Order: sequence, then C-alpha cells, then structure tokens
Amino acid sequence: MTPPAPPPPSQGRTAAPRKQKGWRLPLPPVRPPSFSGRLHDARTATSVGRRLGAAFLVCFATGLISHYLQHPPGWAAGLLPGRPVWGYRLSQGLHVGSGLAAIVLLLVKLWAVYPRLFAWPPVRGVRHALERLSVAVLVAAAVLEVFTGLLNIAQWYPWPFGFVQTHFALAWVVTGSLLLHVAVKVPDIRAHWSRRSPGTLELPARDGPDRRSLMLGVGAAVGAVTLTTAGQAFTPLARLDLLAPRHPRHGPQGLPVNRTAAAAGITDRAVRDWLLEVRGPVPYRLTLDQLRSMPRAQARLPIACVEGWSADAHWSGVRIRDLLERAGARRGAGLRVTSLEAGGAYQVMEMGRGYAEDPLTLLALELSGQVLAPDHGYPARVIAPNRPGVLQTKWVTLLEVL
Repeated sequence: MTPPAPPPPSQGRTAAPRKQKGWRLPLPPVRPPSFSGRLHDARTATSVGRRLGAAFLVCFATGLISHYLQHPPGWAAGLLPGRPVWGYRLSQGLHVGSGLAAIVLLLVKLWAVYPRLFAWPPVRGVRHALERLSVAVLVAAAVLEVFTGLLNIAQWYPWPFGFVQTHFALAWVVTGSLLLHVAVKVPDIRAHWSRRSPGTLELPARDGPDRRSLMLGVGAAVGAVTLTTAGQAFTPLARLDLLAPRHPRHGPQGLPVNRTAAAAGITDRAVRDWLLEVRGPVPYRLTLDQLRSMPRAQARLPIACVEGWSADAHWSGVRIRDLLERAGARRGAGLRVTSLEAGGAYQVMEMGRGYAEDPLTLLALELSGQVLAPDHGYPARVIAPNRPGVLQTKWVTLLEVL
C-alpha cells in the first residue's frame, strides 16, 4: 500500500528551516539597543545622586584646602594656620576618602541613568542640546577627575600633563557643571527626593524592595572601600588597610616615604661635605656637629602626604625661629628653604611668617630618637604643624630669610 501523504503544516506550526547552501550562517537582524532593566528611573538616580553630590562637595572643599596650603596666594602666605597641628591630616584624609567613595557612587549613578545617555533622537531642540552638552561635560570631567585622583594615590602618572594643575582645574569644571545639572533637574529632584514625594506615586510599587536592596548594596560597597583604605590616615583602622597603597607604619624608622634619597639624587659625597648655610642680615654656616650642639626642641607632629596617608611621629631638632634669629631676621620674616635634591617641583619651598615663627617648626635631626634615615632627609629636614608632606623639605642645605 502507498503510505498516506503527510498532513499539511498547521497554521500554528513552524515549517522546518531550509538547508543553507555552503557554510554561511544567517546573521541575526541588527536591532537598536533595548534598555528594559528596572531601576533605571528618576527615583534611583536621585537617591544615588544626592549621596554622590555630598561626596563631591566634601572632596571639592577639602581639595581647595589642600591646594591653597600647597600654593597659597601671596597675600595669604603669612596667614595660613598652624593649628590644629593635625588639620591637614584630617582634611586630606577626608579628601581621599570622599574621592574613593565618589568612584563607587559615580559608577552606580551612571548605571542608573545610562539608558538616557543613548536616547534617540539625541537632540530634540536647542534647550535639549544644551542640557545634553552639559551632561556630557559633567560625565567626562567627573570620570577623569576621580580616576586620575585614584592613580595619583598610587603615584602612577601615565599621562603627559601635570597632575596638580589639571586636577585642580577639573575640580572647578566638575563643580560648575554639577551645579548647572542640578539647576536643570530641580523639578525631577524635588519630585523624587523622598518616598513621600508626589512623583514617586507614578513608579511601580514592586520596584521599592529592589531599590532599597540596591541602595543597601551601594552603602555596603562604600563602607568596604572606606574601611579598607582609611587606615593609611586613620591609624586605629591600620589593621584593615588592605586596599590602600600605603600603611602608616611601613617604611624606614616605621614611617612611610614617597621619595627616596636615591630617587632624589642624594649622593654620599654631598652628605659627607654637608653644611647648612643661613642667609640673612647676619649670614653664617654650620656643620652638622655645630647644628647638633645648639639648643634642642622636640615635637610630636604628623607627616601627612597629599596622596592621603599620614602618621604621627616624634621629632627632635633645632627651632627654625632660633636659626632665623641668629641670622638677624626681623620679626615677621618669611623663609625660603632649598634642598640638596637634584631638581624636582619641591626642591625650593617657601613658608610664611606664621610657620617660621611657630615654636613647633623644627629643622629636624632625629626621628623617634634616632638619627634621620637617608630616605627621611638626613642630615636635616623641615617639620612643621599643619603642612602638606611635600612642603616638609628633606635634605635641607640652605635657609634664606625673606
């Protein structure tokens, strides 16, 4: 018997695909990106954004303190405060800590809003074009600011431009564009600031638990980053200092260093023939033995670096004001300090009268009861209260009364 013919394919069944000729496979059709994930909404963006704004505010304010302590305007050079002695240590620790927290928050913020960054059409008018341009500037400047800051903490500079000047300029760009963005988004921010805001009624209720879980995870991530890095400045957390590039007690004589004697070009001959020259109305020179024979002073002061690490230490040496008085300096005179270091941005440093006359400002000869190690500035270095570490000049060879 002849077998019955197969039934025709029903309307709901799919016909078998035809066999392709050769080895070419069919390519899937090209479709525009689809952003169907949840929590990419104004409520989530506002929740993350207000925390990111707070981190940027702290980072910007403490960054200004750091910059103007390192590069004070001429009129303010003699007015910088030497108290509290731990002031720069606190402000720079907050600067680095808030900057690291901002990296986590910025990534989450970009995740929450990235579908809007790819909205189509990209421009719907002049006002919309200006808004998107301001957002582009804000995103680009913020990403560059926080990640160059992160690399600066590790002292890695894979770029041709000067970090300090660029970082300072970008801080103003980020702050200005952030204020402009907030001004444009005030209606959205007001509507979604809290759960009781009227605008939140439009959001699906099922997203509430997921949003709370997201914010809890963001808080945990920020907390983890803070706990594992803050120990480089906040010594009670030093045992948890796992992700920071410095430990406050690791280094010669139990203190970290950024620039070693070898990196600074300090030779044995230069140290062997060392003399301290003091220029003023009554100039003079001192050998190391003569300097050691002068009345000594001691101080417990932190060394605080711009990269965020800091530690307290006991210093012993001669008061700067005694050396200036012997040179015939008038009251209120400033000071210029020159290092044996061969070049470098901080080979020459100036300090105003407030620091020069402070009884805690020393030309230090010993650290923790021991002669300074070469990497800590042997034969002599400056140590002063509430000063960035880059201005605590090492390998001092010349003091000039201003």
